Amino acid sequence: MSQHCVQARAVAEDAPESIRRAGLRPTHTPAVLISRGRIDEQLGKIAGLAPLDERRKAFRLLLAVLTIADARRRERFCSGGCSHWWHRLSIA
Repeated sequence: MSQHCVQARAVAEDAPESIRRAGLRPTHTPAVLISRGRIDEQLGKIAGLAPLDERRKAFRLLLAVLTIADARRRERFCSGGCSHWWHRLSIA
């Protein structure tokens, strides 16, 4: 999922809102990682967290990052229509 975030053009400025949406404390390992350094490198580290509890937090955070980055990408680049098949998925 970290590569999906990169492809959706996640940026470092997405970190605070992603942490909030994921329901994490700023001191949780995935939150600390995403707040430091290059976002693409940090997303990979987050995806590789091993303990089950950390993986759950990491999944929630990566999902929040993807949601934010993809919404921005849709607004900027796809609002007039696009060929991204995943933008036509049915939620139902």
